[in-house]
Amino acid sequence: MASRSSRPGYLNNRRVVDLAADYDVTRGSVNRWLQWYEAMGIDGLRTEKPPGPAPKLDAAQRDELGALIDAGPLAAGYQSGVWTGPMIGDLIEQRFNTRYHKHNVPRLLHDLGFSIQRPRKRLARADAEKQATWLRKTFPAIKKSPRLSRTCDVRR
Repeated sequence: MASRSSRPGYLNNRRVVDLAADYDVTRGSVNRWLQWYEAMGIDGLRTEKPPGPAPKLDAAQRDELGALIDAGPLAAGYQSGVWTGPMIGDLIEQRFNTRYHKHNVPRLLHDLGFSIQRPRKRLARADAEKQATWLRKTFPAIKKSPRLSRTCDVRR
């Protein structure tokens, strides 16, 4: 007669359904974990980032792209002095004959060691002295002014 632990659905005399309830997971998850453990041992239970598709650019192309980005958009033949995501996507397509979706360009840039920078908006003809006065005097006065009460006393 087979022992209880060797029967399907049991692990150390505990049923899969009980293990699933103890860990608040489905029975299918427990069974899948058991299959992975039986197939690969403890390594089968390690969580890893899924590999995903192979990169579209190889290491040499990535290095070249990094150098092109470092040289700036003017050196690459663009009219603007600031890179944009669509410009880099266009550069990749023109130079390496491969397309990156606009959502993947920032990830590629991050992998290459670049960070996304957004320019601050400034008024070209603003008076710096008046701005400083506004920040030191006017803004604090506005900020500290008491708010009007929005409650009202209505008697019926």
